Amino acid sequence: MEKYLYLILNILTISFPLIRSFEPKINYSSKWSFLFPAIFFTGAFFLVWDHWFTVMGVWEFNPRYLVGIYLFQLPIEEWLFFLTVPFACVFIYEVLIYFFPKDYFLPLAKPFVYVMVPFLLGLALLHLDKWYTSVNFIVGALVLVIHFLIFNDRFLGRFIFAYLVTLIPFMLCNGILTGGITEEPVVIYNNAENLGIRIWTIPIEDTIYCMTLLLMNVSIFESLRSRKQLSLS
Repeated sequence: MEKYLYLILNILTISFPLIRSFEPKINYSSKWSFLFPAIFFTGAFFLVWDHWFTVMGVWEFNPRYLVGIYLFQLPIEEWLFFLTVPFACVFIYEVLIYFFPKDYFLPLAKPFVYVMVPFLLGLALLHLDKWYTSVNFIVGALVLVIHFLIFNDRFLGRFIFAYLVTLIPFMLCNGILTGGITEEPVVIYNNAENLGIRIWTIPIEDTIYCMTLLLMNVSIFESLRSRKQLSLS
């Protein structure tokens, strides 16, 4: 059964938000027309990145925990990851908007950008010899800047709240993938390409990877939703 571990993890990730998608209060299913284009375009970007880093040896996948189906050198489970995780993360984003109508994190939106962008770029420049650290932090900074230039702080407070909450299941999921409960990791990181700092078994860089993945999805999701609302007004 261990060869189904990554697949089962994907199924568990999407199962609850999928079941609750039709719940009238959140009505997540009515927003799928905005969600799935966001998942598709963000997923395409990350899959190219994923393939590049796999070929370069930045990380690899343990066949012990995979069903054995590959597309462009990536296991099918990794392809599913960029569907199931964004689906669940944006669900959390929407649930928090419903249950917390006030944007409590809005005052932190601009400071978050002003601090994180130079911080990430500075770390990236200091560690250009480490592919995962440098590329990950540069991409994260650029996505933050692009989002801010397009939307200012309109959605950033909501995003920060969702990001902080999302880190809990994301770290649990990544902890399993990086060997937190198994004899060997599912995803094997080349420590020469990262800072070597781990939270549990998770490279610290993954927290920024999570931020970028969620923010890209939220940016496209909200852009499409805003256009729809403008067309109806």
